[in-house]
Amino acid sequence: TTLPVTLDDMLMHCKAVARGATRAFLVGDLPFGSYELSTTEAVKSAIRMLKEGGMDAVKLEGGSAARVEAARAIVEAGVAVMGHVGLTPQSVSVLGGFRPQAQVASEAVRVINQAKALQDSGCFAIVLECIPAPIAAAVTKALKIPTIGIGAGPACSGQVLVYPDLLGMMSHPHHAKVTPKFCKRYAEVGHIIQDALAQYKQEVTDGVFPGQQYSPYSINATEVEALMQQLQGDGLHDCATAVSEAAQAAGAMVKQPAATKEPTRR
Repeated sequence: TTLPVTLDDMLMHCKAVARGATRAFLVGDLPFGSYELSTTEAVKSAIRMLKEGGMDAVKLEGGSAARVEAARAIVEAGVAVMGHVGLTPQSVSVLGGFRPQAQVASEAVRVINQAKALQDSGCFAIVLECIPAPIAAAVTKALKIPTIGIGAGPACSGQVLVYPDLLGMMSHPHHAKVTPKFCKRYAEVGHIIQDALAQYKQEVTDGVFPGQQYSPYSINATEVEALMQQLQGDGLHDCATAVSEAAQAAGAMVKQPAATKEPTRR
């Protein structure tokens, strides 16, 4: 669930994305609790997303009259808004969980009307989530603005997936149970990550890593000797012994002092 996420949490993520993005049009998702109480609150939150988060636009969920008014107020304040209808994850307590929407005619008409109302409020695009493909096709046909589908069939103007899902980044069996049915895995990166971490742990446990190959920083043998004498003089005999043993074990890391040539006598 995304319900615990705060506006400050989102701003942190938005800033990170904005620092790395050079060409993308960035849309920040207004979190639950940042735009529901009043249009004034909605506008303030949206402005923060642009001024502090570096976003180009914001997205809000739902197509009720209150959400439409919030979208209109944000647009009138000069901030571009993307709408979102169908399954709205921030409203799961009302919807009764993460369930597909618009599977009966009356709900389908409601979703179409909500999308049209959001368009009329000034939204530049609408996300359609977890609705039957024919309903998404109808919404797309009814609107003059683009629709972005996620679990809404191929008739939408564009598509979106959550990249940890499409990359298969989560390999724990629990995650397989909650991965949406509409999500196609294009890779199984999670297994690769898990195998790499297990190998790393084993090599550290066995003393294989880092080894000489991955310990590239050297110290002159003369400096090692000077350090050992200093430590012994300070009464740190165990430390001096540790230095000696480590230097001998990593012979490739210890530089011998450069030999000096005797002057040529004539």
